[in-house]
Amino acid sequence: MTIKALILDFDGVLWHDTRPVGDIVKIFSRINQLGLKAIVVTNNATRTIDQYLDEFKEFGLVLEPNQIINSAIATSIYLKNRFPQGGSVYIVGEKGIKHYMNEQGFIESEENIIAVIGSLDRELNYQKINKAASFIRNGAVFIGTNPDQTYLTPNGLAPAAGVMLAAIETACHQKPIIMGKPEKEIYLQALNRLGTLPEETLVVGDRLDTDVKGGIHVGCKTALVYTGVATPQDLEISDFKPDFVAEDLSELIGMI
Repeated sequence: MTIKALILDFDGVLWHDTRPVGDIVKIFSRINQLGLKAIVVTNNATRTIDQYLDEFKEFGLVLEPNQIINSAIATSIYLKNRFPQGGSVYIVGEKGIKHYMNEQGFIESEENIIAVIGSLDRELNYQKINKAASFIRNGAVFIGTNPDQTYLTPNGLAPAAGVMLAAIETACHQKPIIMGKPEKEIYLQALNRLGTLPEETLVVGDRLDTDVKGGIHVGCKTALVYTGVATPQDLEISDFKPDFVAEDLSELIGMI
């Protein structure tokens, strides 16, 4: 079946930290010429959509808000569907996840907690882990924005949300419900926005364990680019094999 839409990863595909990977204005122009829909999906829950839009504008690219979804948005939508009445939540995380939980009517508190949200928190400490674990043991739902153990920075790999989730899980002996890649929730929300079937949609990423694995699980076509984390050696030993492999996104667009 013909590919009608792209689900693109951020870090490692479109940019490295604040540096674009290739000429993304030209790349998106080509995507539009091919008549492909595109949505950018990231596990990064620390930023808001407005921050991403502003950064794209700095590169000369204008995107619509509905073309971007991160694990913070996916988490807030999931929780709103589960608890339509809202409620109090305890958040281990940063600006992005806090913004979207508040937008959906959830209050950050330490009383009457219905859910603990775990995410990347660069100010994580013992007290936060202890409180989160205690709330979960007392019945709060444990939700993780994403399981990424590391993320790419100009100085190499740094600890990511998965490290924070592991600390909380160890303390409370409960596994979180994951919203981001490689789980299905964030992909299902992206497909809903695109209005395409999984088999019509190509997931593009730089990680085998999140991007490719998640795309396969939801039934999408998948593509791996070598501008981020994964290497050819990683692909050789991986259980998850993409439908396409390219050096970068520009080369990939020429293949589909």
